Amino acid sequence: MEKSDSDWGAAAVSVVLASASSARRKVLQGAGLRPVVRVSHVDEDALLAKLRARAAGPAEQVLALAQAKARAVAGELETSLSPGADALVVGCDSMLEFHGEVLGKPHNPEVALARVRALSGDCGVLHTGHWVMRLRSDATEAVAEVGRTESTVVHFTDFSEAEARAYVASGEPLEVAGSFTIDGLGGAFISGIEGDPHNVIGISLPLLRKLAGELGIFWPSLWS
Repeated sequence: MEKSDSDWGAAAVSVVLASASSARRKVLQGAGLRPVVRVSHVDEDALLAKLRARAAGPAEQVLALAQAKARAVAGELETSLSPGADALVVGCDSMLEFHGEVLGKPHNPEVALARVRALSGDCGVLHTGHWVMRLRSDATEAVAEVGRTESTVVHFTDFSEAEARAYVASGEPLEVAGSFTIDGLGGAFISGIEGDPHNVIGISLPLLRKLAGELGIFWPSLWS
């Protein structure tokens, strides 16, 4: 049976974001949360190599990366929790699937420009893996955790070669999945989406609320 508001009392749950993404942090802050950022330092390339060696799809890849990030940070926090502490660790990872190819962060201008050109007038699917763990210092059971991938279709408008070059020159596309972001300069080149808009930024609020609920957390109790 789902608990009512009064059942939760004033117990506070701290939110720990296992990601260096300022965009994800801002989404959580805009939703009334006050996340503490802890970067995981997971070897993403090594993990991806193993996943792709067994032909894991993009939805599975981002979920595995999110899980690795959350578990790495949770492992560091478990030994330092103060008595009575209750923490929700959130790990995320995003990739854009485009015509069967998985596009992560391009890192360099040449790769970014090629991707931006290809996306003009086309569409892709943005997959974001979410892995959530609840840590409680006074819990007798094992750490509770749950994860899922959210997918959103992104439609790109037609844009010119000059616009593509200017966008890449801005530096924004270099460190974002698929070389585009909806919450910055790239938003002017996205004509529509099918699904959760926050997921395109890198974290789905409706999914996060659902996962937190599965771990026994009343979402409004996270509001700061």
